[in-house]
Amino acid sequence: MAKEHQRKENNPHLLGTKEKGAGHKNPRHALFTFITTFLLLAGLAVLIVWLIYRPHKPRFTVVGAAVYDLNTTSPPFISTSMQFTIFTRNPNRRVSIMYDKLTAYVSYRNQAITPPLLLPSLYQEKRSTVVMSPVLVGAGVPVSVEVSDGLVMDEAYGVVALRVVLLGRLRWKAGGIKTGRYGVYVKCDIVVGLKKGFVGPVPLLGSPQCKVDI
Repeated sequence: MAKEHQRKENNPHLLGTKEKGAGHKNPRHALFTFITTFLLLAGLAVLIVWLIYRPHKPRFTVVGAAVYDLNTTSPPFISTSMQFTIFTRNPNRRVSIMYDKLTAYVSYRNQAITPPLLLPSLYQEKRSTVVMSPVLVGAGVPVSVEVSDGLVMDEAYGVVALRVVLLGRLRWKAGGIKTGRYGVYVKCDIVVGLKKGFVGPVPLLGSPQCKVDI
């Protein structure tokens, strides 16, 4: 035994092997710590993603309209000046909404009768409602003969169907975390009571919610 012990002490290679074997526990402990930390961070990331990427869509509703100009001229053109009161509701309890580069225009019989109007950037808090009242104007917008004749007939009848469209990009915000930008398309189909030559607030025949696509 004494000779064997002396042989190990005098042989540095055998001592190195023993010391290396004693240190094998450290890499295993580090690996266990890494896996545990990774799983905790992954769970936290999943929770954050669930909160951010699964919010409810905003809701838009047209609640008022006023017409100051809606006439046809040759060859045919349509001149338009209208104002709409639009409610936008953020139904989320934990997520706010940031709108970037939001534009609005009006179409009639699937043809735009106003150029896009750039609206101010909008930040909407959680569970809040914001009112927008854009004035949409189009001076001498060229349209098809079918559209021009259709407007003349609808105004004579006293009922005009219009579509208010909002386009832009939005981001959701939860705490200090913001998502990337998502395209938003809002389509509001409304019917107003309007006779040719009338100027001012017009009745909305129903108040449907707008369709929102993200």
